[in-house]
Amino acid sequence: MRHLLSAADLSREEAITILDTAATMAATQSRAIKKLPALRGLTVVNLFFEDSTRTRISFEAAAKRLSADVINFAAKGSSVSKGESLKDTAQTLQAMGADAVVIRHSASGAPHRLATSGWIDAPVVNAGDGMHQHPTQALLDAFTMRRHLMPEAGTGAGLDGKRVVIVGDVLHSRVARSNVDLLHTLGAEVTLVAPPTLLPIGASTWPCRISYDLDTTIAEQAPDAIMMLRVQRERMSSAGGGFFPSAAEYSRRYGLDAARFEALPGHALIMHPGPMNRGLEISARAADSDRSTIVEQVGNGVAVRMAVLYLVLAGNEGTPS
Repeated sequence: MRHLLSAADLSREEAITILDTAATMAATQSRAIKKLPALRGLTVVNLFFEDSTRTRISFEAAAKRLSADVINFAAKGSSVSKGESLKDTAQTLQAMGADAVVIRHSASGAPHRLATSGWIDAPVVNAGDGMHQHPTQALLDAFTMRRHLMPEAGTGAGLDGKRVVIVGDVLHSRVARSNVDLLHTLGAEVTLVAPPTLLPIGASTWPCRISYDLDTTIAEQAPDAIMMLRVQRERMSSAGGGFFPSAAEYSRRYGLDAARFEALPGHALIMHPGPMNRGLEISARAADSDRSTIVEQVGNGVAVRMAVLYLVLAGNEGTPS
């Protein structure tokens, strides 16, 4: 695997290889000494044109636990804020000897441009681009589901036949797009639930079902996992887009409240990519329940990102142990 740009680019075999490698990485993190020497002497650059403390710290922890050197490059306060282009920044990183670049950018397609431009000769990992893709988030979500829903399956397992419901602001969510792509590849059955105004044009062509009614979907699908997407409060007013009448109306129809939580199958996982709006898209009862994997997802993200960095930089040398 040279780059990781989109969940849609991954074959089933590649996705399962990442999940299996992540399982190995996760096992090493229970040791007293968590560091592995796999990437010693290599430099990973976190190139973040968008703020994201959670994702940046996760990638930084992953790289450091593999013994790589890490350079965090934030666009704010840098030459980028003075007008430097992506090309100029990439050529600067090339001159500095970056061995891999993790990029988050507000423009959809920026990681692909960086990977295919010839500006830099290093693997590129997409940490989120615009409203397009967030492949490592989808991988950590799938890793979490596989660990809980198929604990006896072992290595080589996908998510065949598992039912996953994704609810909320699909229109602006790169997490939703990436999860639909990856979960379909792994054999899961995905249903998107959202108001019509929060579904993108063309969603009907995606490999999933679409519903506008959360209660009906829960009753008919009996999901194995339900993922609540973050509602962006700035989009609630007319000035911000007017995608639904009010927060209260959204929560009434699409929030995972106590009644909907009770209606879910007893084994169903409660998931959220974070950060959460408690009381809006998810109730405290659901978020804090023993079936919630929301905190675990953060920890699993480090193992998955360790696997991705290892595979793009040293994957031909075998899985470390």
